Amino acid sequence: MEHWRSLSRDELEQQYSPSRWSFRMAADNVIRAHVEALAAGVSMCSGVFTAACVYTVFRSQRAGETRDVHVTYIRLCVCVGVLGTDKARSLSQTLLNVPYGESEGEKLDVYLPSTSSPDVPLLIYFHGGYWQFLSKEESGFLAVPLVQKGVVVVAVGYSIAPKAASVAESGHREVVLLTQALWVLLYCMQQRLHGNMDLMVSQVRRSVVSVIQQYSHISGLYLCGHSAGAHLAAMVLSTDWSQYNVSPQIKGAFLVSGIYDLQPILNTYVNEPLQMNQEVALRNSPNQFLSQLKVSSPYCDITVAVAQHDSPEFRKQSLEYFIALQSAGLRVSYEDVPDTDHFNIIEQLVDETYHLTKLLLKMMGKS
Repeated sequence: MEHWRSLSRDELEQQYSPSRWSFRMAADNVIRAHVEALAAGVSMCSGVFTAACVYTVFRSQRAGETRDVHVTYIRLCVCVGVLGTDKARSLSQTLLNVPYGESEGEKLDVYLPSTSSPDVPLLIYFHGGYWQFLSKEESGFLAVPLVQKGVVVVAVGYSIAPKAASVAESGHREVVLLTQALWVLLYCMQQRLHGNMDLMVSQVRRSVVSVIQQYSHISGLYLCGHSAGAHLAAMVLSTDWSQYNVSPQIKGAFLVSGIYDLQPILNTYVNEPLQMNQEVALRNSPNQFLSQLKVSSPYCDITVAVAQHDSPEFRKQSLEYFIALQSAGLRVSYEDVPDTDHFNIIEQLVDETYHLTKLLLKMMGKS
């Protein structure tokens, strides 16, 4: 199964750079098409928005940020997500920055449907961004089609990793090396480095505990995550809840274009701000905790979805995780979504007629 070990660092970085695999056009141009598709589904002011995003692409190209167009994509997702969040907030009652812990990053945004019925499904969304970009502020887009169907949507904030990679792109390599050395030193001294993988996994687990304590009356608890968020959702499913003195009954989980084995990214640019070693990667890889998942979430309906034009390694990760779940006797389905790439597979969830949106609503009894 560990076919990735035969790949060089350059090959792994290619495989784990999603923007390089879009079927719609070359990496340098895929952002424009991505932005236009999102803007059409998210905001009425698509002309102004698209112009601003084209400028962002141009600025990134002028700055020489060609190492991975995924960085530019993330910046544009911030713009898109803000518009989507604004639209969601205009359509529903919202509770913003609800704390689930003591740190600044441990906040929730809650989107409530207009229905007064207390017996409603609740969906928790974990954003992507390679554990180092984006936030709950850009995650409201998912509420647009769901709150109108009577679903409570909770967007989770967590402490993303330091953005050491952005410094590397500016050419100050010596600063990066010093910064990374300091991060490692602080980690060894404190074991509480801001934005490390252990902390992020702990945070999303605690966010679920907080939600079920605040919303015990819901008809069902569901999870959804994209890319890094799918990884975090899978780790939530694999939680030993006895450590938290709760027993959440998670009815369904939607894992979209996720990473379920962190080892392949250890020697890539993705890990520079994360600073994981093999031990950290293994204890935070969902594929290592199938037996715990079977104990913690035996009746959860799990959907593993992947884009037709995700990279071969992303696709293998999803397929192998699905097969492992299926072999363990869990209730799991696999969705290989045609005519999608790593980005529009999630952005189209704003559309009620989209295949995955229909499946998500059906899972929650809202089709």
